[in-house]
Amino acid sequence: MEKGRILLSVTGFNPQRWYELLSAERDVVLEPNGPADPSITYAVVWKQKPGILAQLPNLRAIFSIGAGVDHIFNDTRLPEAPIVRVVADNLSRHMVEYVVWRVMDHHRQGMLYRSQQAKKIWREPPQRTAQDISVGIMGLGSLGLAAANALKTLGFQTNGWSRTEKQVDGITTFHGDSGLIPFLNATDILVVLLPLTPATKGIVNYGLLKHLRRRNGLGGAVLINAGRGRLQNDEDILRALEDGTLKEASLDVFEVEPLPKTSGLWNNPKVFVTPHAAATSDPAHLAGPMLRQMDAFERGEPLDNVVDRDAGY
Repeated sequence: MEKGRILLSVTGFNPQRWYELLSAERDVVLEPNGPADPSITYAVVWKQKPGILAQLPNLRAIFSIGAGVDHIFNDTRLPEAPIVRVVADNLSRHMVEYVVWRVMDHHRQGMLYRSQQAKKIWREPPQRTAQDISVGIMGLGSLGLAAANALKTLGFQTNGWSRTEKQVDGITTFHGDSGLIPFLNATDILVVLLPLTPATKGIVNYGLLKHLRRRNGLGGAVLINAGRGRLQNDEDILRALEDGTLKEASLDVFEVEPLPKTSGLWNNPKVFVTPHAAATSDPAHLAGPMLRQMDAFERGEPLDNVVDRDAGY
């Protein structure tokens, strides 16, 4: 099987660096030569133009630039070619760094200390140990498992919830609808790393947040969302912060991005905002694995990290 041509189809950012790295080994185009271009065998995409992949007769596989694939499924005219999720050590490390940073900042009362500094207050509040705090990871894919294991080594009680049953050494796992409320009831700091699917859209709402545990030394429950923005209801999070259902939140993703300047999340003193920066897709670390997968596929080897279309991830 000869080396196939790549269609690089992205919107929202300049694809030049991706183009340079991919074209070092393969022929790359930014637009097909007509809607049924027979020369294109792979597509590397981020929010591709709707319908651009639909009629390519020789398309072998679609590669997602980001960790999520919901942006691909927004195209209602997808062909049947397999969709490959990006999985790379660099992406996992970035996500683990973000999750550990935000968990530790809430655990060690960073928001309180920053407030005290602004007011020149010298006061040391009580501080619980990590062993007293339960962190729940919602979503036990590759990123969720990496984050859970890192938190476990720091001494936190670590829980995990997934759609289907998983067994992980040293982590208390829950699964399915029947396991969701018990998982939340045992969680002080909720970390959301779920994929966005029709079943998970809007799952982080007021009703879910009410089930989080609030009996701990943190002084209340904490939410961290580094998954997808449409997993959450922004107004429900503000409501939960207002009435004490949540003590604090760290949010990297939002229903609408960029976060509108009119959003109450910007100025809420209980919210830490980052601009979808928890785990940026770095082409220097991700283009190579994609090219190696293409080479292996052309040698007759199976693709790795293929998306289950029925599950949506």
